[in-house]
Amino acid sequence: MGIPFILIGAAVLLVLYLIGTYNGLVTVKTRIQEALSGIDVQLKRRADLIPNLVETVKGYAKHEKTVFENVTKARSSLMSAGSLQEKAEANNQLSGALKSLFAVAEAYPELKASTNFQDLQRQLEDTEDKVAYSRQFYNSNVLDYNTRILLFPSSIIAGMFGFTKSDFFAATEEERKKVEVKFE
Repeated sequence: MGIPFILIGAAVLLVLYLIGTYNGLVTVKTRIQEALSGIDVQLKRRADLIPNLVETVKGYAKHEKTVFENVTKARSSLMSAGSLQEKAEANNQLSGALKSLFAVAEAYPELKASTNFQDLQRQLEDTEDKVAYSRQFYNSNVLDYNTRILLFPSSIIAGMFGFTKSDFFAATEEERKKVEVKFE
């Protein structure tokens, strides 16, 4: 009479373990989706600031048409990016275009002194910090998730239910380059 109860107890524990592990994997996968959404929110905020920034710079630097077109094209690419890889590439393209825009702004002292330009620049810097934090948060969740699906015995459950590794939001070669700081 004791052996059937032990077997039933073991089966119940196994089922509870399976349910707990599955739910844990779903929870972490959902956190990854939420973190990716956080990146999207910040990239959208960044993209929304850019038209105002471009218009402000246009008022001072009307002959810099190529720079404005590049920024607009890069913003459009970011807004239409679908996959994580496309978003990363579009984000890098936009960062490069914005560097060109700020380089143009350096040539116009009255633009640099404009409170509107300074406010937009501060908002953009703040958003860049938030993008970096969101990427870090996303990657932390991906690390937790990938670790869980690789560790035994949860790897068996992950395989049974089709959980696969997620990609990290990685820095590009351009972002890994040493930053030069010049004080004038």
